[in-house]
Amino acid sequence: MVAFWLKKIVSYWLMPLPLVLLLLALGVWLTARDRTRRLGRRLLLVALGLLLLLSNRTVSGWLLYPCESTYPAIPEITAAQPVPATLATCRYIVVLGGGHTYTPDLPASGQLSAAALARITEGIRLARALPEATLIVSGPRNHDDEPSHAEAYARTAITLSGLAPTRIRLIEEVRDTHDEAQTVRALVGDAPVALVTSATHLRRAAALFRHAGVTVVPCPTDFQRKPGAAWAWSDLGCDVESLGQSTSALHEYWGLIWMKLRGQG
Repeated sequence: MVAFWLKKIVSYWLMPLPLVLLLLALGVWLTARDRTRRLGRRLLLVALGLLLLLSNRTVSGWLLYPCESTYPAIPEITAAQPVPATLATCRYIVVLGGGHTYTPDLPASGQLSAAALARITEGIRLARALPEATLIVSGPRNHDDEPSHAEAYARTAITLSGLAPTRIRLIEEVRDTHDEAQTVRALVGDAPVALVTSATHLRRAAALFRHAGVTVVPCPTDFQRKPGAAWAWSDLGCDVESLGQSTSALHEYWGLIWMKLRGQG
């Protein structure tokens, strides 16, 4: 428990926006004092430089590329293009949690985050291609009196595809990807699973699942930079979307470092 919250707190302050705001606040405070004015100005310049750098489209693309290029997407599955051999061996499809906001006035699909909706959509696509496979959906409750994230996934899968509820298994007592890997291992044993998560997250998730002893077929989705997209002059600019992409990439890098420190990969 202590390690979990320590990871959350440290990783939060290492994310671009909190880090930049912290440096700005410290820089303003130091600039107001005569003895530390020079240091304060330097911190302000560092904060501004980081903000411009990490919100740049080209830089965010460089940061994302090692994560999103690790595993190729599962191709279209049609009569002319059958299920890839490695995927055909999977008896389970695992969709990792991606976040939701419980809003009773919205359908379950409308409560999911953009990443979560992309993940369950891919899970549904694979479930239709693998009619004998069980769909395992993951995610805890935000509050004890609310439906879990896994329930939102399950309702979305049933509504959008007509998937039989008997084909869906929920795992709800999990806090992070490490917990998901351990829980799935206890459920499926040595059986291979199609592991569905965002392309940025899959490199770390697959490593955690393999460390837990799960045989995985990586199935990336939710690509923030589409593979093979051509470079354009607009990539020299800065925007909020690119800052978010840099944040996603750095979150994964810090996660990989944390895994190394704990001997998990």
